[in-house]
Amino acid sequence: MANPVLVEVTRGNRVESIHRGIAVVVDGAGKTVFELGDADMPVFPRSACKAMQALPLVESGAADAYGFGNKELALSASSHSGEPEHVALAGAMLKAAGRSEADLECGAHWSFEQPVLIDQVRALDRPNQLHNNCSGKHAGFVCACCHTGRDPKGYVGYDHPLQAEIRDVMQNLTGSLLDRDNCGIDGCSIPTYAVPLRALAHGFAKMTTGEGIGAERAKASQRIIEACMAEPFYVAGTRRTCTRLMQSAPGRIFAKTGAEGVFCAVVPERGLAIALKCEDGASRAADSMVAGILARFFKEDHDVHERLTAIANHTMRNWKGIEVGAVRLSGAFDD
Repeated sequence: MANPVLVEVTRGNRVESIHRGIAVVVDGAGKTVFELGDADMPVFPRSACKAMQALPLVESGAADAYGFGNKELALSASSHSGEPEHVALAGAMLKAAGRSEADLECGAHWSFEQPVLIDQVRALDRPNQLHNNCSGKHAGFVCACCHTGRDPKGYVGYDHPLQAEIRDVMQNLTGSLLDRDNCGIDGCSIPTYAVPLRALAHGFAKMTTGEGIGAERAKASQRIIEACMAEPFYVAGTRRTCTRLMQSAPGRIFAKTGAEGVFCAVVPERGLAIALKCEDGASRAADSMVAGILARFFKEDHDVHERLTAIANHTMRNWKGIEVGAVRLSGAFDD
């Protein structure tokens, strides 16, 4: 059975494009409270699971040893835009462990933020690895290795002790077996594992409620999620959807995107977690989907509901500013 159309893109009075997808909302006990499409389908979470991957940084004691606060923890779970603040903080994290950009293994690319990219092109021959959107996560990896006495060299490899630890963490949270059979290589070179979307949502629900995980992991999970909500700019950047969603309800929403149309989010006060995927990998549709689902849980807060709904359903304009159509949720979201 085909997954439902969840987002429509209009031009004039016609639907020009459609996006199919799957979405699920789960509580800490694993109960499904909302579902569209085949939520048991395995998906690669990509960067949407970075908060899970950041747990060894906190659980090992490295974050405290190096004096990391909310900004550093948010950056360790980020897909940042390579803006100056992101680059500087990733470098400072490495310096705290006596390391440098040369110790990263994520590769390099230009900023996602166009004005910043233009400035970079004017000032630099080429970007370095600190500009990579995953440099904060990788800086956290290097710091965790250094604090625990592990050689960080090769830390992106499947067999490195750090990746084995991350694999164990994610198995504990999602309840899914992670091994070479469901492993791929992410854009930043670390392993990524295909897990059922429902299991991914349950993992985030455990992180926000502490249900089904040990006290120390629950404490570390809460710390990372709260850091991201406190410093949303360091999770993503200027005009990015993750940042906008968390700024829509400060301290009440955690949200993290991943490549190929994946999004995860948490509403801590409700003990609920969301995981979704746009089937064709389009981020514009995933952004709309996650905002629409989040809005369902803020109906009693008119201002928050309106801000989220405006992200879910928004007008498209051409380069001259003329309204040409809209991105909107489909009827599948109707109660």
